[in-house]
Amino acid sequence: MLKKQTVWLLTMLSLMIVLSVYYMTSDSEELAYIDDGQNETEETMTTDAPGIEDEAEAEVEDITNLGQDELFTTLRMEIQDDRSMKKDRLNDVVASSTASSEEKDQALKDIDVLEQASTNETILEETIMGTTDYQDVLVRSDSDDEKVHVHVKVDSLSETEVVNIMQMVRDEFGEVNTNVNFQPTESEEE
Repeated sequence: MLKKQTVWLLTMLSLMIVLSVYYMTSDSEELAYIDDGQNETEETMTTDAPGIEDEAEAEVEDITNLGQDELFTTLRMEIQDDRSMKKDRLNDVVASSTASSEEKDQALKDIDVLEQASTNETILEETIMGTTDYQDVLVRSDSDDEKVHVHVKVDSLSETEVVNIMQMVRDEFGEVNTNVNFQPTESEEE
């Protein structure tokens, strides 16, 4: 029987091969995070205050267009991979004969926190997708600074929609800082 580390290594190796082939066969103009000097913009609406009471409190900033359909899928895979590695390390602590009972208890609590964050993100993504006509939604919770990032694939996002999304985040995660932005769905003309 293969060990857990061997299976993980083979999975990561196959993922690297698939991504390498994809990036080698795709146009360099379509790669994520590449600034080609054009003035592509995306609006980001954020709040640093845990509670927004008024639509006027949402801020609008210009950022570079991420511009790739597979970006959300890639980010989801990276988040899932990172959490899997953390869970494996925590499971190793739980299974360790040298770890104290306090360390094992803390590792089990940390595993529960990771699983709860993943569940909350999935529920929030499905809730936002179910109540709107967005093409895709990506929710990332950052437990280090208690912030939730919501990325929406839509041509434009009004302040009312941002406030509604922030309210959904508060309903699911509680009082946390929220960052909402969108990625335009229009494809670039060549």
